Amino acid sequence: MGVSTAVVGKEYPATSYEVGLEKIREYANAVGQAEPVHHDRGAARAAGFRDVVAPPMFAVVYSAPALGPAILDPEVGIDFAAMVHGGQEFVWGEPVCAGDEITTRARVREIYQRDDKGFYVFESVSTNQHGDEVVRGTWTNIVRGV
Repeated sequence: MGVSTAVVGKEYPATSYEVGLEKIREYANAVGQAEPVHHDRGAARAAGFRDVVAPPMFAVVYSAPALGPAILDPEVGIDFAAMVHGGQEFVWGEPVCAGDEITTRARVREIYQRDDKGFYVFESVSTNQHGDEVVRGTWTNIVRGV
């Protein structure tokens, strides 16, 4: 059967996410990030941030919606019944703070086959309202039995 690489490079519409103060606090609480910079404006500003700063993995909250259309694209052809999570990698840039407007773009970066597994690699690039890159993500899904 094999995998098709015809969609490598395909880009998807950007998504936008307005970062809320309470969302940062809720996320920080959920993942055990008790540091004051994730909860208190005064502490965040004293540490040099513009406002309460999001924990790094908050990146999943604002970037995942851009990946949905890519992963679910019938042209990509992922068999979800045989899919397993392969990994995520992030390279962080400018910190994300309460009040930021994050725009994320996703694309199919690479599709390849190794043995009887298909590797579907997506890339997301998120920027803030000033055009500064806040995170670049690489998302890998593996499909068994291709």
